[in-house]
Order: sequence, then C-alpha cells, then structure tokens
Amino acid sequence: MPQFIRKSLLQLIFSGAYLMRWNDKLRPVELVEIDKQAHKMLLACILWHQYSLENTSVNRRDLAREVIEGGLFDYFYRLVITDIKPPVFYRIKENASDYARLTEHVLNELRPAFTSAEEEMNSSSTFWQRMCVWHRDTNEQSVARRILAAAHLYASQWEFTLIKPLNSFDDEIQDIAASFREKLEAYTDLPGMRAILTPGTALAKFANLCGQLRFQIRWTRAPRIPATSVLGHMFVVAVFGYFFSLSLDACQARSNNNFFCGLFHDLPELLTRDIISPVKQSVPNLPLIIKKYESEELERQIFNPLRQEGFQELVEQISFYLGLSIGSEFSECYRENGQIRKIKDFATLQREYNADALDPKDGFLLKICDWLAAFMEAHNSIHTGVSSPQLLEARTRLKTKLQEQDLPCLKLNALLADFD
Repeated sequence: MPQFIRKSLLQLIFSGAYLMRWNDKLRPVELVEIDKQAHKMLLACILWHQYSLENTSVNRRDLAREVIEGGLFDYFYRLVITDIKPPVFYRIKENASDYARLTEHVLNELRPAFTSAEEEMNSSSTFWQRMCVWHRDTNEQSVARRILAAAHLYASQWEFTLIKPLNSFDDEIQDIAASFREKLEAYTDLPGMRAILTPGTALAKFANLCGQLRFQIRWTRAPRIPATSVLGHMFVVAVFGYFFSLSLDACQARSNNNFFCGLFHDLPELLTRDIISPVKQSVPNLPLIIKKYESEELERQIFNPLRQEGFQELVEQISFYLGLSIGSEFSECYRENGQIRKIKDFATLQREYNADALDPKDGFLLKICDWLAAFMEAHNSIHTGVSSPQLLEARTRLKTKLQEQDLPCLKLNALLADFD
C-alpha cells in the first residue's frame, strides 16, 4: 500500500489557496488557484461524461482516470511555476529544450512530496511516475489533454469576465479577450463544449453557477488567512479523496467516483450558502429542512433545465455523486445494472465491493476528507498568525474527531501528529 500521504503532500495540495491569480490586474474579488482548479475540474467532469457517452469505444473508467490525474499533474506543475506569466510560459513551451529543462526543474521541486520510500521511487505504476510521464510527453492532442485544456480555458475566461470591466485602461485586455475566443473555438468539437459556450443553455448556466461558488467564503464568523471558498474546499476534498483511495488500493472506478464526489459534494450550497455545523445542529430538524430545500432547488435550477435539453444521463451521474437516491453523499454505495444500492459501512465496501464492475463509491472516507480539509483550513490560518477562539476550538474539535475514527488503514493519528 502506498505510504506517500504525509503532511508535506497535504500542505502542497492546500497551498493553492494562497496563490493569487490575475495579480497584475485590478480585481473585484480575490481570485485564487484552488478555486480556478475546482471550476476547471467540474467542467472537465462534464466534458468527460459527455465525450464518453457519445464515443462508445472509449473506456470511460480509463479516460476518467487520465482526466483526473492529468488535472492534478497540471495543478502541481502550476504550483511551482506560479510566478511565470502565461505569455512567458507559452513562449517557453514553444522551445522544446527550454521547456524540457523547466519541466525537470518542476519535477525536482515536487519529488520530495511524493517520493519518500525507495520502493516508491522504483515503481513504474506510482502516481509520481505517471506524473513524470505526463509532463515529459509533448503530445497535447490526447482526448484527456484536450478536455483539460478546454476546461482550463473556460475557467480562466470566466475569471477574466470578472476583471475585464475594471481594466479598460490596460492595453493587454483586448488581446487577452481575443485570445480566449480563438483558443476556445478550437475545442468546440468536444461533446458539450458548444453548449457550455452558448449563453442561455442549461449547461452554460450550470457552468456559470459552479463558478459562483468561489464567492461563498467558508467560516464567515471566523476571519482566516487564507479565506477559503466553498469552491476551493470542494477541490481539496476531492484531491484528498483521490489520494486516500490510492493509499487503500481502491479499484479505479472507486477512486474516480471518490474524486468526483468530493468535487461535487457541496454543490447544493449554491442554493443555501455554507451553513456551519453548530448552526445546523442547534435547531431541531434544521438539517432535514435544509436537505429538502436543497433537493427542491437542485431540481428547479439545475436538474430540470438539463433534462429538458437532453442531459438526463448527466443529471443521473451528478445525482449519484451527491448520493440523492440513498440519502447522503457520505454514504457508501455501488451501482449495478443502473441501480444504486447502499452499502452497510466502510469495512464492508473495502472487503466485498472494491471492484470496478460494481462501480463503488465511498461515503465515510469522504466525510473524513471533508473534516481533514476543514481542519487544515483552521490549522493553516492559526499557523499563519490569524486566529480566534472559534478557530482554536474548531481545530481541536476536528483533530479529536479525526483521531477517534476507527480506520487504522488510513493512519490518521500518525498523519495528524505531524501537525502538532
């Protein structure tokens, strides 16, 4: 079982919360890297789903893994080269030798977070080795790379539409706008992409709604640095879920589902805002009331418009990630012959249902990732120097809750000890 999940890797994943985007432009709100990555991967999930529906010869499971891991490979690369402006980076990519040298520098910087044991270094099947192959491959025309490029451009353009009105004095603005239009047009052959780019369609509205989750800041009663959003939190939970899946030798279908479930798990907060747990628990039946309202608004604002435009399968896929048919996204389940069935608990899933043919998905594991992401949000703010009684209490409560979980296979106590 891989043992590479350590504090250094978790901190690397979280570090995108500190990276400001468009920081040479006037911005109406702070735009940070993990928000953009979440938006990008939500769009990549939609494009993956639509492509693999319309191309029956494509192995959905393998393509999903390539999209997920390719997105993560690119994210980690981005964390290292954050100070290089996109125009300069694209110029470097045009020169094969310069780009190869930059790539080796990036990989050397990332290596310590992924490779601690000699067996990890020597294995050709590890996440690390797959990342090296991805970045050393200069062919950018694979389906997964095109899906990721299209999603990246859309998410970046979405941010650009926010800052454009405030930067009319900037000589670069019109060139940037034209570049987005030209580059996005090259991906309109991907199933679903034309609809995403067409104003007024259900997919366009859904893509736009997903982007708006960056405006919802978590922990509104406790100022923090960084002030993570609901959108960024979804990305962190998704990445944690994927790496914990790898550490458990989860089948590929389960690993994919865990990533996408983490990515979508707070989607209903588009409709209710981020309501902290103490408030939810303080009013009798409030969680049930919120759940009912979320379901009604999901149907009205997202699912029904998508169905009306022929995206029934996409609605079913998102519903699966959200656990709507079994009561919660944090319940274990599997899917067989189109039927979604609940699994008793994590141990039963790990022992009896960890098989691609059953299309399983974790529940409790993702709840642990949700708590761990929240713990890191509190811990990193306190470590940065921005603290409060609420944050100190939350960090202690979340750490205790994680330590109490009876899942020795995750080695949570050893992991959390590094945060002391």
